[in-house]
Amino acid sequence: MPEIPPVPAHWRFPAHPASVRRARRAVAEALPCALRPHLHDDLSLLTSELVTNAIRHGARPAGDDLIELVLWPADGHYWLAVSDPGTGKPVPAHPDADSESGRGLLLVESLAAAWAVRPRPARGTSVVAGLSLRYGG
Repeated sequence: MPEIPPVPAHWRFPAHPASVRRARRAVAEALPCALRPHLHDDLSLLTSELVTNAIRHGARPAGDDLIELVLWPADGHYWLAVSDPGTGKPVPAHPDADSESGRGLLLVESLAAAWAVRPRPARGTSVVAGLSLRYGG
């Protein structure tokens, strides 16, 4: 009989800056206790950056849009997908030293073992990033 995989954790938050903290906390609490020392900081930073980008660039400012998060383990990684209703394709920027923003996807690129932007079937965009479970060597 095949092993039944874990059910992914799934949340929806309003496209509002206060949701960044709520999303970060929800994702951290969903991690198994044994993995928290190894993944908590990087996963919290990934969550913050991706949710912030989704709110700033993928949602309507005055709309009632939701940001959706899914967290699941697979293939030696913990995967986080952050989805928004926007149609744009996020790409890393290359800000100058004096810029106060524009480094979010550069952080994602440096932390994640892999990441990609995927269109959603009905409407919107998802950014998916994976953190390796092969820590400490």
